[in-house]
Amino acid sequence: MTGSDYYVPAAVLAIALVVKSPSFWRTWRSPMTKSIFVILAASVAGFVFGAPPTIERVNRITDVANISAPIVYCCLSCLSCASLVLLIHWRGGTEETIRRHTGMWIGATAVAIATFWVLFSLSDVPVEQQREFDTFYATTPYVREMIVLYLTAHTATSLVVATKCWRWARELRDLQAAWTHWGLLILVAAFGLTLSFALVKLVAVGARWAGTDTWDSLSTDVAPPLAGLGAAMTTVGFLVPVVGPRLESMWVSWRAYRAMEPLWRALEPFAGPGKPMRISPTSSLEIRAMARSTEIADRLLNLAPHLDNAHRAAAERYASSQGCTPEAAVIFAEAAAIHAALLAAESSRVPASGQTPVAVESSAAIPTRVSGTNGLARLSVQFSKIHRSDSPVGAVPSESN
Repeated sequence: MTGSDYYVPAAVLAIALVVKSPSFWRTWRSPMTKSIFVILAASVAGFVFGAPPTIERVNRITDVANISAPIVYCCLSCLSCASLVLLIHWRGGTEETIRRHTGMWIGATAVAIATFWVLFSLSDVPVEQQREFDTFYATTPYVREMIVLYLTAHTATSLVVATKCWRWARELRDLQAAWTHWGLLILVAAFGLTLSFALVKLVAVGARWAGTDTWDSLSTDVAPPLAGLGAAMTTVGFLVPVVGPRLESMWVSWRAYRAMEPLWRALEPFAGPGKPMRISPTSSLEIRAMARSTEIADRLLNLAPHLDNAHRAAAERYASSQGCTPEAAVIFAEAAAIHAALLAAESSRVPASGQTPVAVESSAAIPTRVSGTNGLARLSVQFSKIHRSDSPVGAVPSESN
């Protein structure tokens, strides 16, 4: 792997870290926020310090050969620990249990990191190795123990997280937690890759202990891509349950906003004399959809004198006779009543030559029985069908819809 193979994913993760910074600042007291921050930061640091150009630069600046090795070990150990801590808080449980398990993993990681530095300080590794450190020094005293400790800890944490995520994903398979379910499955794959990374490294190191270097390519060429992809997928897996619902909410609001447009435009003559609602250009999609639904509701109030309850009831009976569900029949009836009311209002405003406009007698008690952003979006879709066909009969919703 070249420098760009490390720096490109590091840049992508750094952008995610910057984008999430305001959220981190607002909710910093949350243990889950701190864990996600450490995951992103450790992933970025691991990619940066693991890149051969960075290794050469750090070794030269510190004047300590191969000091980047324990730095990378520390970064990846922090990544594994933060993943476990986040998973513990994510899974939930009693406060005492969460505190005990979190403290155990943080303590174990702290001991491992301290041991890395002690073993490295006791070792003699004068020849700089940018890509083959693990295999080149596999039999060197103290460094040998540091490498084994790192790979063993990495194997253990990867196996624990992958197992826990798989079990939890199976529990959520039939529940309404799709984003969490997919996030867990991504984490299973991610930590499966990191587990493969550790096992491949152990095979290459074990071959060195057996006196052969024929397996060095496993450590040099195969393991780094596994680690890089695993770190990136780990970040994605933890972010999916956090970002996914937000993206889904934005998508639903956008669809509702667009779906309400036909009814909103058709009711424009009934907007009233007041100034239209002003929406900031930076307003969220949810606010825009809510504002549009509010405007539709206000315009329907002005249309109410032209609504006819008898027409509404007849349309509902007709939709029910065609096999519509009660909810779909109500939507159809309201759309048909609005369509008829608009036609009646138009004819009353533009009388034939020599005729006097006739006041509309209406017994409508309410403008519409449909409410809410999603309800008005469905109403608008049905209204658009009736408006295009110019006849309610040709626009009855079916069960398949």
